[in-house]
Amino acid sequence: MRRTNAMVVLALPLIGMSLMGCGLTPNAADIEAFKKPYEVNVTAEDYVLQPPDEIEVHCSKVPEIHMQRQRIRPDGKVSFEGLGEIEVAGKTLAEAAELLEKKAAELYTLAGEHPIDVRVALYLSKVYYVLGQVNRPGPKMYTGRDTTFSALAMAQPNVLAWEQRVQVIRPSADKDVKPRIFQANFLRMARNGDTSKDVLLQEGDIVYVPATIFAAISMKIEEIIRPIARAFSGAYIVQQGPGREAAYYGRRSF
Repeated sequence: MRRTNAMVVLALPLIGMSLMGCGLTPNAADIEAFKKPYEVNVTAEDYVLQPPDEIEVHCSKVPEIHMQRQRIRPDGKVSFEGLGEIEVAGKTLAEAAELLEKKAAELYTLAGEHPIDVRVALYLSKVYYVLGQVNRPGPKMYTGRDTTFSALAMAQPNVLAWEQRVQVIRPSADKDVKPRIFQANFLRMARNGDTSKDVLLQEGDIVYVPATIFAAISMKIEEIIRPIARAFSGAYIVQQGPGREAAYYGRRSF
């Protein structure tokens, strides 16, 4: 065990340097890529349907589809009795309604400019992510009005979270364009009502909550100690012999 302790002491400076150097580098100016809640009413004006979104159709003139809900299948289609299959994936609500109108017009006389109304019953295809030191990590359903604060409040940062150094990341699909990253102080938002960095999230955004320096170091130390401790405990049992193994574990439990 003395050898293990010595190794941990020697490793501490290296762990500290690696933790300080790793991770993404926030840029204060990158917040300009994000919109504030009071600047716009919505973040996605033309919602594009994708599996497994669920749509609801309103058209009192066509009983086969009126008030019918359909979840978009993995092949991107929905199907209605009498009208057959219709591919709606990749379409806006207006475009999906237009496709339904063309199908329905073959069987019914439809009056009015927009006789069929397509609505989203469940938004399931668009998500953002909250990761790191939170009680509820993972993908979250995107609603169009999700903010940094609401995302963190729902995910609930845990006791290891560095709440003052939350990173808000907008990934880039273009290899020539860097992701936009800025730092937000969730603790200041919650305690002081500082909403200067409470921005609207978009589909695919990432909210990352890092561990505090001490928490990160302790987790790194645990990663180092655990396999070493197991190796030493196994060697000790072998040295004691099979007849003394039970006695060793009995002393260990105390």
